[in-house]
Amino acid sequence: MINIIVEIISTLANLIVLLVIVDSILSYFLRPSHPVRMALDRVLLPLLAPIRKVVPLVGMFDLSPLILIILVQILSYVLISFIHGL
Repeated sequence: MINIIVEIISTLANLIVLLVIVDSILSYFLRPSHPVRMALDRVLLPLLAPIRKVVPLVGMFDLSPLILIILVQILSYVLISFIHGL
């Protein structure tokens, strides 16, 4: 049972990281009104918006996707470690 929960957490974390990377890459090639970009934004915007409120732009660069990836990795590590500790 614990292994299933760990796999779910790991898979969700990897999926979020993959979506952030794909969205970041597609932002250079597709316009914001493209259906794929709009779908990704619907999923990622609730996760990125709070970070964007706290972290300002660095020049023209938005670091919120990188921060989200780091936070997701840390959270998944903590959750998996906690579950293994039970």
